[in-house]
Amino acid sequence: MIRLLALCLALTLGAPAHALETSAGPVTVTRMIAGLDEPWALGFLPGGGVLVTERDGRLLLHRDGETRIVAGVPKVAAIGQGGLLDLLVPRDFATTRTLFFTYAKPQRNGAGTAVARARLSQDGQRLEDWRVIFELTPGSSGGRHFGSRLVEGEDGTLFATIGERGDRPSAQDLSRENGSVIRIARNGTIPEGNPFTDSQGAKPAIWSYGHRNPQGAARGTDAAIWVVEHGAKGGDEINRIRRGANYGWPVISYGRHYSGAKIGEGTHKAGMQQPAFYWDPSIAPSGMMIYSGRLWPEWRGHIFVGSLKFGLISHLAGTPLREVERLKSPETARVRDIREAPDGSIWFLSVGNGAAYRMTPR
Repeated sequence: MIRLLALCLALTLGAPAHALETSAGPVTVTRMIAGLDEPWALGFLPGGGVLVTERDGRLLLHRDGETRIVAGVPKVAAIGQGGLLDLLVPRDFATTRTLFFTYAKPQRNGAGTAVARARLSQDGQRLEDWRVIFELTPGSSGGRHFGSRLVEGEDGTLFATIGERGDRPSAQDLSRENGSVIRIARNGTIPEGNPFTDSQGAKPAIWSYGHRNPQGAARGTDAAIWVVEHGAKGGDEINRIRRGANYGWPVISYGRHYSGAKIGEGTHKAGMQQPAFYWDPSIAPSGMMIYSGRLWPEWRGHIFVGSLKFGLISHLAGTPLREVERLKSPETARVRDIREAPDGSIWFLSVGNGAAYRMTPR
């Protein structure tokens, strides 16, 4: 009850706004939602309203200046990096009321990354008909590397990132979905065109593999799917996802193990993809947005990635991809997610401040 009252009092009125210098000139950063506990993902509802997931299992709806808990989320495995993770508001939400989620699903031997769908009630107070449409099995008892970002493809299929759960060799094993990007239909079935449906022993949901822990994903202005993933000690990567491609983990990497030991065979190997960009030292990336250019035309197609380690937003652009600037302010403490709102403003979640912020031209 105390928690609910606190959320109801988290109003945006009077929230301070600050200026932040960027390559497109100064922008205004305004706190929109306060009082968040380990926020993980943002989603915008047509007609107004913002959904936020919190890792311990709460789904929140912020609308008309109030933040309230949405009922109907099942038990999640809030262990280590697990919990209630990503959410996706699909393009047809206005007619279907359907939402998609990823979470760490409790299992007999631990937890596995799962994708679920549910309907949001007309009054926004509860989820109805929660159904798991994909589940990584077997899971594991560790609390690491759930991955867990969702992207709606141009054809309406779903792409979900799955971490290798700390089991490094599994990312090269097509008989397991660990360390992969999967592609499934909205009901969890396997759509036409997946690359390994005719490969004996391979999991048919796999679209690409050889990933470590992708905690950011986005669809580009050209409809391509991109992911950003944690390296070990260095070697965080941005990858443009290609059907059936192997991204190398743990055979190749630009980082090293936390012990300082070399990873795999080096940085290159035939048949394995090179990253579009990598960071060394690691920034601990989470959340990814590819901007439409609506409010800042000069940023069309540019990539924005949150940093959990350095408390900033990395802005990247160009061919080859390069880091244009680092957006850093007191508001960017441990950025977990970053999204473009329907009006073209840029929203991000700060775990460090327990808040959601909005960036607009000044």
